[in-house]
Amino acid sequence: MTQKSPEFDVIARHFTRPARNAVLGVGDDCALVDVSNGMDLAVSTDTMVSGTHFFPDVDPETLGHKALAVNLSDMAAMGAMPYWAMLALTVPEVNHEWLEKFAKGFFDLAEEFEVSLIGGDTTKGPLTLTVTIMGEVPAGAALRRSGARPGNDIWLSGHLGDAALAVAHRRGQVKLSEADYLEAVMRLYEPTPRVSLGQALRGLATSAIDVSDGLLADLDHICALSKVGATVEAERLPISEVGARHIDTPQGLSAVVSGGDVYELCFTAPSTARESIEDLTEVLRIPITRIGQVRKGKGVSLLGADGKPIKVDGRGFDHFTAT
Repeated sequence: MTQKSPEFDVIARHFTRPARNAVLGVGDDCALVDVSNGMDLAVSTDTMVSGTHFFPDVDPETLGHKALAVNLSDMAAMGAMPYWAMLALTVPEVNHEWLEKFAKGFFDLAEEFEVSLIGGDTTKGPLTLTVTIMGEVPAGAALRRSGARPGNDIWLSGHLGDAALAVAHRRGQVKLSEADYLEAVMRLYEPTPRVSLGQALRGLATSAIDVSDGLLADLDHICALSKVGATVEAERLPISEVGARHIDTPQGLSAVVSGGDVYELCFTAPSTARESIEDLTEVLRIPITRIGQVRKGKGVSLLGADGKPIKVDGRGFDHFTAT
């Protein structure tokens, strides 16, 4: 009798599920998907490395959630509908209890957004998670980073700072109460992908990006590709109750404007779209805040209530220097 290899045992035991929106899913050399006429295929890949993107002692179920959530957030930023995902999983050893919890977090979120895992790879090594996600968006309707124009409003969904404050607490850079830490760390490991908002913004927003590396850094990506500048008003920034208790410290301000792992949508839109965007707050039950304006020039300026620039330490998450 042929013995099943550890790799295929892991795949069969933890990651083989019916692929309801694919022609062929896990188990063959390639997955097969049927892309509808009149649609563009949206594809994104993210890698998460232990010690760089998450703490080694993270709960595996929340890690499974986040591994997919960060990719769903990319779909949201393009206004795309996610359908298929592939997972490349590198683990130090085969630990079925850990894998079962990780798979639960991954598939619970996949079920919520009707995403099918259709393939991937497993191997031994330092804990590393790579997810490739694919979806569809009507041809020519995708939100891009290059469409912002001078005079456009700048908007942000949700709140800033909690995830970065949780990381800063773990590193001893700030001190959170136990209750504040538990709330902040939930935002770090269980972000909510704004997929419905992204789709609703098609035809309203002129550009969009998901805030993964920090508000100022990611907004600067829009400015660079759109060949514009931006002004952000610090007084308008949406922060949670946890963030409000630390915003007056340099570390707290840095977490709010430069901290990563936010996974909210930052987008631009003409002033004529204000009422329609404000209506989305009620329809989708998502806070959406107007935080600034696109201008001629280049770069992003953060202004205080007095209209003077505020200097902030750090401009965003760096994947090559993070620890």
